[in-house]
Amino acid sequence: MVKIGTTEAVKKHCAWIQETVRLIALNPCNIASEQELTTDGAAQAALHDRAAEAARKNFGTSAFVRAVVEVSNYCRENCAYCGMRRANRELHRFRAQAEQIADFLIHHRPTSVTDINIQAGEDPVAVRDVVLPLVRILRRETPLGISVCLGILPPELYAALKAEGATIYIIKFECSNAADYERLEAPGTLSSRVRSIRTLADTGWNVSSGFIVGLPGHGPRELAANLQFAGTLPLRGCSVSPFIPGEATPLAKAPSANVDWTLNCIAALRLMRPDWVIPAVSALNLVEKDGYRRGLRAGANLVTINLTPDEFRGDYVIYKRDRFIMTEERVLAAVEAAGLVPSRQSLADFYRNGLCCSPRPIQTAQPAVS
Repeated sequence: MVKIGTTEAVKKHCAWIQETVRLIALNPCNIASEQELTTDGAAQAALHDRAAEAARKNFGTSAFVRAVVEVSNYCRENCAYCGMRRANRELHRFRAQAEQIADFLIHHRPTSVTDINIQAGEDPVAVRDVVLPLVRILRRETPLGISVCLGILPPELYAALKAEGATIYIIKFECSNAADYERLEAPGTLSSRVRSIRTLADTGWNVSSGFIVGLPGHGPRELAANLQFAGTLPLRGCSVSPFIPGEATPLAKAPSANVDWTLNCIAALRLMRPDWVIPAVSALNLVEKDGYRRGLRAGANLVTINLTPDEFRGDYVIYKRDRFIMTEERVLAAVEAAGLVPSRQSLADFYRNGLCCSPRPIQTAQPAVS
């Protein structure tokens, strides 16, 4: 948090006030209705058009292009919706070597990539042995912005990652209902997840979160609640992912999410927070052939190229082994089809240089967590 008192802090605080006033003028903190979140046809097209226009007003026609490398599928958690849950004894586990990943990213990454997201199951061993040295090398050898998605960690590991050069932390709250969160065996408790999000933001991280649409037993009411809950958090971005039943999970026989509801949530999120970075997630193409492109047309403005080595990719099974891998060709084709162009600015630089120096949550009634 910026402390008021110094000249620089006052300038940043005034800039934040100006930015907040601008955002309120664009959108008076409206949360989409349940009817809007489940709409289709002409009403849905109008919703998506409004969201795409809101994205353009804030970001122009640029889409951020990052890559992801998945460095470990070990996980100490047991989420009912994830194929890497610790109870999946049939899964071959791996931890990549930092030097192997670094060499590829330094010498062979696509030229369109400005940022890298380093992702793993909740595996503190991989954080110490793989992620920290990888971040150190990439910060020294490349201009890449660095984000990490590693779950809940001890404060000393958050601090170590930040000291080495990572600036963006992705930690999803998954769903806003504490009882459902517990029923789904999501990591820890919802309240501990929220505490981690707030701690990360308070210590200078740019935090992105996200939720899942279509979890078993969830309907329109839960969609609206998730959006409202996201608005209470100190975030710089948020994702919306469709539920995909994982093959080796207790939810294997549950139906997949409704892709239209997922896309409507992306659009509603964009209208709720025009300033947030919202990714199009690869899982959209598992529920509909053109889902990824539709996500960009509904207000998403971040795309991700998967650069996980082939030898590991098949075992990083959040959903299914038959993954839809977003290659550079597929990603850039989707960006072009949506009338967008790859951003020359990294996401990390955008956060560093943007007007909104301190993310502020929308002031809404916060759902209780326990």
